[in-house]
Amino acid sequence: MTGFERVASVAEAREASPQVVTVGGRTLGLFHHEGSFHAVDNRCPHMGFPLSEGSVDDGILTCPWHHARFELSGGDTFDPFADDVRTFPVEVRDGDVYVDPDPDPETPPADHWEERLEHGLREALDLVVAKAVIGLDDAGVPPTVPLTVGTTFGTRYRQGGWGSGLTTMSAMANLLDDVRPTDRRRALYVGLGAVADDCAGEPPFFVQDPLATEGVDADRLSEWFRDTIDVRDADGAERVLRAAIRADLDEAALVGMFVAAATDHRYLDSGHRLDFVNKAVELLDRIGWDHADGVLPSLVPALADADRAEERSSWRQPVDVAELVADASDDLPALIDAGAEATWSAPDDFVDRLLGDDPHAIVDALTDAIEAGATGEQLASAVADAAARRVAQFGTANEFGDWNTVHHTYTYANAVCGLAGRTDAPELYRAVFDGAVNVYLDRFLNTPPIPLPDPSGDRTPDTVLDDLLETFEVEADETVSEAGRHTAAYLESGGDPARLKRAVGEALLREDAGFHPRQNVEAAFARYDAADDEERGRLHLVATSRYLAAHTPTRREAEQTFRIAERLNRGEAIHEA
Repeated sequence: MTGFERVASVAEAREASPQVVTVGGRTLGLFHHEGSFHAVDNRCPHMGFPLSEGSVDDGILTCPWHHARFELSGGDTFDPFADDVRTFPVEVRDGDVYVDPDPDPETPPADHWEERLEHGLREALDLVVAKAVIGLDDAGVPPTVPLTVGTTFGTRYRQGGWGSGLTTMSAMANLLDDVRPTDRRRALYVGLGAVADDCAGEPPFFVQDPLATEGVDADRLSEWFRDTIDVRDADGAERVLRAAIRADLDEAALVGMFVAAATDHRYLDSGHRLDFVNKAVELLDRIGWDHADGVLPSLVPALADADRAEERSSWRQPVDVAELVADASDDLPALIDAGAEATWSAPDDFVDRLLGDDPHAIVDALTDAIEAGATGEQLASAVADAAARRVAQFGTANEFGDWNTVHHTYTYANAVCGLAGRTDAPELYRAVFDGAVNVYLDRFLNTPPIPLPDPSGDRTPDTVLDDLLETFEVEADETVSEAGRHTAAYLESGGDPARLKRAVGEALLREDAGFHPRQNVEAAFARYDAADDEERGRLHLVATSRYLAAHTPTRREAEQTFRIAERLNRGEAIHEA
């Protein structure tokens, strides 16, 4: 057995137990217990403390730092927060102890870390999730694998179905191409950690069987789905949806069902419901639509139970904007028919009209555009630009919680843009109306409006970027507008937008930023990429820089956990630092 190497004499190993031995480049703890020799990785798998300083009793090795316990002969842990410790074969030959430092692993690294990720999600253990993400990446596993694990877990183990955790994970997945390569692990860790937190202590999601229908067309299934959502029958809606998926309705038809049901009532749950639909289908694009039967039904419970904006006084008084939208929606068939053969281009002042003080004029601008041939995508994009202006010109004299008000409108508008690229369902225009009306309702948060930055391009991009990053380190109202000015100046001075996004992404991922800032940055990056000119794109990056500056710095607890996982992965001695 050529893999074995001598490490000590039997007498020495008995006398000096436990002792530290180096063999094959590995540092092992060698223990003599109950007449047998045992070799284990000397680094506790939890946080790297030397196990040779631990105690052994009744076959159990206990780490003295956090008291993780391991079955000495096999390495299995008794404690969920710690991984199993690796053990190594030991033989006694002619009075000497031999150890094989490189045995074949019982479980391939990729399989091991996937199992550990599932365990970390189940127990909501951030350090385990971080180590699993790093281990999977080191094993060459593509991001789709941990994303699929997180999706499967998140849709199964939360009774309320799709929530902020899965939305965060989908948003972080969308950032993977924009952030630094070294931050891609962080993005996955942040997303998966949010799923674990959202599901912690929750009952599981109980699956309904699909309706046993044959030959029911897509229009009828959509009608049934809308009717069941309308009367808040989540179980019935889920059965209809599963029947539609089983009938192999294509992506556009399924998305159209959700858009119709989610716009039969106004601006559900401050826009979250439609945003969650968009994030679910974006995630399916990444992990594969063969997971639709697990993902899409998870959207149903909250959709059926959603708060409906027409029930709020702000949508009824002093102007009944809910009725205004309903009337415009009734006219949609005629408007769409009138513009069927026309091509529309947005007037230069169109976004300014959407930011006006008269809701009737705002809706008229939209209906006139539809009649002139405007597509859902065109109008959704214009509403998103208007919503970005509300964020970019938000006054810090407002209550801090009002940042969420303009943020919700913005992420809703971004979701409408995303869904507009997937379905031509006429109901999409209703989502456009809802977004535009909510932009109108947010007008008081721009009173007076903070001026948009008018930057000069005479500064070096590196200097401006350093100044921008500094605004995320200081908690002060003045840094909010400074962040917007620095962002605009960076772009005006010829700075690389991709580098700017990497820097903003780095700032976001190191913070305990929470749900809304993560949504906001991801939406802004998406809208920048979709913008057809530099000025429009710049608006979105200015807006999100201001929003992020208002919400930073934080305690960075999650970043500390991730750094511990990185250092453990590099073999550093955490306990000595």
